[in-house]
Amino acid sequence: MNRRTTTPHLLESPPVPVQAKLAAAWTSFMFLYIYVDFFNLYKPGVVDGILNGLVWRFEVSPMLLTVMLASVAIPAVMVVLSMALPAPANRAVNLVVASLYIPYSIFNAAGASWEWTFFYALSIGIEVLLLAFVLRSAWKWPRIPAAARPATAAVRHDVRQ
Repeated sequence: MNRRTTTPHLLESPPVPVQAKLAAAWTSFMFLYIYVDFFNLYKPGVVDGILNGLVWRFEVSPMLLTVMLASVAIPAVMVVLSMALPAPANRAVNLVVASLYIPYSIFNAAGASWEWTFFYALSIGIEVLLLAFVLRSAWKWPRIPAAARPATAAVRHDVRQ
C-alpha cells in the first residue's frame, strides 16, 4: 500500500510596511464611518428632521455641511497621506489626526438615547480601536539604528573629490 504523505504548506507572512498598515486602517475607518452615518438614517425621526432642515440639533446650513464634509474628507485624505508622506511627517500627521478623531468619534454618541447604546458602543468602539491601531502603528514606526544609517555627508564628500 502506497501511502502518500502530505506536508502542510506554510503560509509566508511578509512584513507589511507601516504606510500600508496606516492606509488600510484609515480605509477601514472610512468605510465604517460612512456606513454608521448611513445606518443612522434608519433611526426614527432622523430623515424627518433632515427634511425639516435639522441634523441632530443643528440647522442645516452651508457651514454645517462644510464641517460634515471636512469630518469625512480628513480621514479620506489620510489614506493617501499615509502612503505618500515621508516617514517623519507621516508619523506626526497620523499621531495628531488619530488623536483628534478619538474624542470626535466619542462625541457622536452625545445626546443619544439609551435605546441606541449598543449601536453607538459598537460603532464608536470599532472606530476607536482602528484609531488606536493607527496611533500604535505610527508610534512604533521602525527606526533605522544609527550604525546602519547611510553616511550621506561622507558619501557626498567622497564623490566630489
